[in-house]
Amino acid sequence: MKQSDKITEPPPRRRYKMRLAYDGADFCGWQFQPNGVSIQMTLQEALNVLLQDDVRVRGAGRTDTGVHALEQVAHFTASTDIDISKLLRSLNGVLPRTIRVLEISVAEEGFHAQYSAIGKIYHYHITFGLTQSPFHRWTRWHVKYKVDVERLRQAAEYFVGTHDFSSFANQQNSGSAGRNPVRTIRRLDVVEEDGGLRLEFEGNGFLYKMVRNIVGTLLEVATRKRPIDDIARLLEAKNRRLAGQVAPAHGLTLVKVLYDEDEK
Repeated sequence: MKQSDKITEPPPRRRYKMRLAYDGADFCGWQFQPNGVSIQMTLQEALNVLLQDDVRVRGAGRTDTGVHALEQVAHFTASTDIDISKLLRSLNGVLPRTIRVLEISVAEEGFHAQYSAIGKIYHYHITFGLTQSPFHRWTRWHVKYKVDVERLRQAAEYFVGTHDFSSFANQQNSGSAGRNPVRTIRRLDVVEEDGGLRLEFEGNGFLYKMVRNIVGTLLEVATRKRPIDDIARLLEAKNRRLAGQVAPAHGLTLVKVLYDEDEK
């Protein structure tokens, strides 16, 4: 056999972990969509060009159209000879300014961005009053009517704990809701901030549009369109049509994806 005929073994591969942040206003969400530009597609195309490889990016979870992330987590598999520091600089040089990769590292054995996650933290921001700062128009829901924050706080307590959240999940008979609609919300804090408030959700997982449906229902309680104890009835009913309106996507931000190492 000639030297040129020898079979060249492909270089060994390893899994890499990424932390990234993005402004979701210009995207159709995290996941690939046939008729829109997604975060996943944009990131994957950039990696394929820079690495000259067929890279597949997997995220910790989906975020909807218009939803933001302070810290999303994703992974990909590629050659072991990557210069991580150079790749980080190059990625942020070619990605749109609305997406920034914060860190790239070699993943631990068995790590999976989605299946290794043990929880997530989301924040939902609301502005009250007749006017809103133009700098908040893409990151906060502007609510002009009067809101009873104490009623909202009392209603929020009903959601803490382990419940069947079918009444607060779109597509409740398919996807993750169809498989298992039970989730645990570890905390739902109502934090007042300048001109409004933020709702801080921490849980072991969230169904499709679950956070936004909860926020919409809480606002109905806070404006006395619905009694506080109606929340218990909605949880028991397991019927999305009985719950409140879905809150706008742009008020929602994925703040952190939690893994076992975060608990240590």
